[in-house]
Amino acid sequence: MPRSVRLLPALLALSTLMAPSGRAIEPWSENPWYWSHNGEPVLLVGGSDDDNLFQWPDERLGRQLDRLVAAGGNVVRNTMSDRRDGRDWEVYAFARRDDGRYDLTRFNPEYWRRFERFLGETARRGVFVQIEVWDRFDFTDLRQPNWQSHPFNPKNNVNYGYEESGFAERYDKHPGRNEQPFFFTTPEQRDNSLVLGFQQRFVDRLLEASLAYDHVLYCIDNETSGDPAWGRYWARYLREQARGRGESVAVTEMWDSHDLRSDEHRQTFDHPDLYTFVDVSQNNHKSGQQHWDNFLFVRGYLAARPRPMNTTKTYGADGNKFGHSDRDGVERFWRHLLAGAASVRFHRPPSGLGLSDKALASIRAARLLEERVPLWTVEPDNSLLADREPNEAYLAAAAGERYALFATDGGQFALDLSPAPGAWKFEWIDIDRGVLGPAEHVEGGRSVSLSPPGDGPWAAAVTQARADP
Repeated sequence: MPRSVRLLPALLALSTLMAPSGRAIEPWSENPWYWSHNGEPVLLVGGSDDDNLFQWPDERLGRQLDRLVAAGGNVVRNTMSDRRDGRDWEVYAFARRDDGRYDLTRFNPEYWRRFERFLGETARRGVFVQIEVWDRFDFTDLRQPNWQSHPFNPKNNVNYGYEESGFAERYDKHPGRNEQPFFFTTPEQRDNSLVLGFQQRFVDRLLEASLAYDHVLYCIDNETSGDPAWGRYWARYLREQARGRGESVAVTEMWDSHDLRSDEHRQTFDHPDLYTFVDVSQNNHKSGQQHWDNFLFVRGYLAARPRPMNTTKTYGADGNKFGHSDRDGVERFWRHLLAGAASVRFHRPPSGLGLSDKALASIRAARLLEERVPLWTVEPDNSLLADREPNEAYLAAAAGERYALFATDGGQFALDLSPAPGAWKFEWIDIDRGVLGPAEHVEGGRSVSLSPPGDGPWAAAVTQARADP
């Protein structure tokens, strides 16, 4: 996926050499709800066991990516985060002097080596990356004293003091309170040109690495509830810097509100000229029918100018702090998949299933369904289901041509094939195992009663049966 280096056949095993590039990942011209790469549609499904994979040790990163690809996964999330979260391998982006303080005019080569290695390793494997440029939890002391050790804290650098930078020594409250001046530096806000200059240097260095590749999506923040002017500034900045290098980028912002109908989310919904796609990850705090309905609300809201809808954080795992279960995680993944999401990723443990066996089974099952019913050829349409209990089954369809079905836990319901006479094939997919189940043939032209082969989650590809030659 890099833009310039040709892969030499004799050196295929070398991770430093990549395949030649084509067109960058972009909304597909034929169906802009979905992504395309090199002009061809691509469905992004994945998961990972951490948010900032680029910081991982080399061998561990390779194993994680190989595990994902082996299951058919092709997308990961990557925050540019440097907080340690009780671990010892994260490093900061800036150079540290002998006296222990940082110089924000100089970079730490190791941080950027890791980032460039990560971009290369994902590109080599065909894994797309959604980057989050800023993570608000890096600049707070809420759960861990992240701000106390951060290079942007005035006590830790040689570039400015507390008074001139506007920073305080501690930020103990949740970053959702928006008390951290780090996120108010832009000209439309507090016009803090001193700190903004160093922020720009960081983003410039990020783009110096990432714009060499065509498999990267950009998100400004991790679940922000801050001033929309901050996101607008950085969306424009990313676009302008890319344009100056003759490139284009796909950009979004991720809002914190769990309610997709809130004014926060409309900051991206209402500005397609600025935000190429939308990230609705926080919908994954909802469950059941409401989860589906809220996603379709956004799809309807955007219908005049369709854009890809990504959910890079699918919550749900037994024992996590939100009270969401493994079953919640699997159901959310599949509801979003059939509702028309362009990218669906399992969030890291303990809040999500990450790259657990259960997550990998869902990814394999999703690919089995996609092989039979390309999801960009169908649209969500539960109106064709009858005798359906709330949250029992979900459907995407091109009526009379093909159907994709998801049943949450066995059950019995009916699919309306009355306008579609002829022979139809039902291929069941066992989501818990990620394998094909039994197949059955039915006659269309009527309403067909359905019952998955067993309890638990099942998918089905419903296609016209072909006569034997």
